[in-house]
Amino acid sequence: MAISADLESVPLHIVARREEIDLPAAERAVADLLTALGRDPQSTHLADTPRRVANAYAEMLTPREFELTTFPNDEGYDELVLAKDIPVQSLCEHHLLPFEGVAHVGYLPGDRILGLSKLARVVELFARDFQVQERLTKQVADWLQDHLDPKGVGVVIEAEHQCMSLRGVRAMGSRTVTSALHGVLRNNPSSRQEFFALTGLTP
Repeated sequence: MAISADLESVPLHIVARREEIDLPAAERAVADLLTALGRDPQSTHLADTPRRVANAYAEMLTPREFELTTFPNDEGYDELVLAKDIPVQSLCEHHLLPFEGVAHVGYLPGDRILGLSKLARVVELFARDFQVQERLTKQVADWLQDHLDPKGVGVVIEAEHQCMSLRGVRAMGSRTVTSALHGVLRNNPSSRQEFFALTGLTP
């Protein structure tokens, strides 16, 4: 990630550093895929599909830039801060099909507290990529631990994967739950239990 300033002074400008998307090449690849699947990409209904698909994938793989806004924890707040039901949309790296659900992201503040909307921004930062849910969960937790230096971090993601619901086993409605914990939320049983209770999950 590109970071432009120090956490203690002005907000950090967060940008995902990824390879630039070659839209013309992506369009050609989609046209080739349609041909390989026995479809005519020049037909009336499919003529603009390669462009649309290329643009759609570019959008789904590009997180928005944001400022990591933090504030001094002047009041010494030392209880759990939890943002529930943050929407998650990502792409399974094995089948290039979407998975979507919600993330519950919490932390125990240290010297700084975080602007609440930034929890959702961090989820998006890693979700807009080819992913597996396990890695996504850990990346969000690790990033918050590294950049915010809290006493603890907890992340739970619940998602339905179209690679399970639309193909293969076709388990419609099946949701996968993953979690990642750091610090007090990992090592202290009562804090861990409180976090999972507030997310609505049994530890």
